[in-house]
Amino acid sequence: MEVILLMGPPGAGKGTQGDKLARARRLHKLSTGDMLRHHVREQTDLGKQAKQLMDAGDLVPDELIVDMVEATVDELAEVRVLLDGFPRTTAQAEALDALLARHQASLTAAVLLDVAQEQLIARLLKRAQDEGRSDDNETTIRNRMNVYNEQTKPLVDYYDGHNVLRRVDGEGSIEEVFARISGVLP
Repeated sequence: MEVILLMGPPGAGKGTQGDKLARARRLHKLSTGDMLRHHVREQTDLGKQAKQLMDAGDLVPDELIVDMVEATVDELAEVRVLLDGFPRTTAQAEALDALLARHQASLTAAVLLDVAQEQLIARLLKRAQDEGRSDDNETTIRNRMNVYNEQTKPLVDYYDGHNVLRRVDGEGSIEEVFARISGVLP
């Protein structure tokens, strides 16, 4: 069993690095952002609720996210997961710990991608232009940074306290960052 969490602020490269890492280590990539965007596209009840929150740069409530993640993990034959975008709060981290314990698994590593804020904003504005994402305008980006700093950053201390936090410089080419991530994993 292997469970790796990619952490970092919006635009840090979690999606890009997560795709590479999941392929390289044969992990099931579980991206709550992808799950939520799917629900928004399909205009499900969850998608309608989520779109309103996401467009404002706010986090979707813990209960909805935890339920989505639990349903997915419970369907897996073997817990080999790369988590991208979950957990985002300490309550979600505790729910993840309980979920993994039910599957006799634990977190292998929490990898934090460190990127300077101005670099993040530039990356997200470029992504908005390239992909036409409504949740990537400058006002929303800055709000997402504030939400990250208030609600998600405490996870750094949480995982550092559990001795699974690995800090990685998230600036540079995709290959350079991937090599750094690979270098800190068992």
